[in-house]
Amino acid sequence: MSTVTPPQDLPPPGGFGKVQYEKVPHKVVFNGNRLSVAIIASYVVGSVAYYFSCQRMKKIYLEKRSGRIAVQPFLLAERDRQVLKQMRKNRDAEENLMKDVPGWEVGTLYGTPVYNTVGENEWIGYDYDSYYAHTSPADRLEYQDAFLYL
Repeated sequence: MSTVTPPQDLPPPGGFGKVQYEKVPHKVVFNGNRLSVAIIASYVVGSVAYYFSCQRMKKIYLEKRSGRIAVQPFLLAERDRQVLKQMRKNRDAEENLMKDVPGWEVGTLYGTPVYNTVGENEWIGYDYDSYYAHTSPADRLEYQDAFLYL
């Protein structure tokens, strides 16, 4: 029996290529000049965008401030209306509470006016205690901090 020998692996004709063992330098994309131009262009574009953004934000701020100024008289009127309603409730509660005390006039201290220098139709500012005089302690504590923002 004859056996056929397979062909032997041999190097390609002309031999194998050189083995690469040196450092291969990378292709330079950004040299110093290009990098400087890119940084300056980025700065200019960012500055222009920042300028226009500030202009837009100033317009938005002006619009909000104008709206707040326009609504403020209505909010103050509502607050004053609420204060008058609460003071009326306080006056009614005092009248109901002291109805059995002889000689008690509502709004006075045993018939003596609390404020001697104030006319009959003049308004005296109120404080926190007089505003919440006839409410429950729970309500008073709930609105204690909210009073500062009226």
